[in-house]
Amino acid sequence: MRSAALRRTTPGRKDATHERIVGAAARAIRRSGYGGTGVAEIMKDAGLTHGGFYAHFASREAMLAEAADRAGAEGLAAVERVAAAAPPRKALPALLRAYLSKAHVEGIETGCAVAALGSEMPRQAPGVRRAATRRIKEMIDLVARQSPDWGQPGAHQHALVTVATMVGALVLARAVDDPQLSDAVREAALKHLTPTGD
Repeated sequence: MRSAALRRTTPGRKDATHERIVGAAARAIRRSGYGGTGVAEIMKDAGLTHGGFYAHFASREAMLAEAADRAGAEGLAAVERVAAAAPPRKALPALLRAYLSKAHVEGIETGCAVAALGSEMPRQAPGVRRAATRRIKEMIDLVARQSPDWGQPGAHQHALVTVATMVGALVLARAVDDPQLSDAVREAALKHLTPTGD
C-alpha cells in the first residue's frame, strides 16, 4: 500500500524538481549567457546534486532549450500583464515604458531573454533557437495587437520595427558603463516609439 502511494506522488515531485531546474536555468542563461551556464551551477542553484541532472534531461542542449522557452515566456508574461492592466488605447505606451524602464535594464536575470541572449542565438543548437524564435514571434504579435494600427496594412511591419527598437535600446542601455548614456538611450527610444501625449 505504501509503495503504491509513493509511486503516485513521485511523478508530481519529479515534475516539481524539473520545473525548479528549468527555472534556475532560465535565470542563469539570462545572467551568464548560454556559454557561461554550466549544469553543475544550475543544479546547485536548484538545490540539487549534479548527478540528478540526467534523470530530467537527455542533454545540456535539451535543458537549454527548455530554459530559453521559459525565459522567453516569463519576459512575455511580464509585458502582457502590463498591457492587460492598462486601458486599451494606453496599453502599448504602458508596455513600452515598462520594457524600457531602468528596472528592466537592471533586471537582467529576470528580464527579456531576447535582449540578454540575442547575440548568442546564431551559435545555439536548433532546439534552443526554435524555442527563442517562437517567443520572439509571440512578442511581435503582442506588440502588434496593442498598436493603434492593428488590423491595418503595415501593422505587422510596424510591430517588427517597434520590437527591434525596444530590444536594441535595451541591449545598448545594458551594454554601456555610463548611467547617463544608458538613460539617454532608453528615453530616446521611448520618445521615438511613443506617440505624443501618451
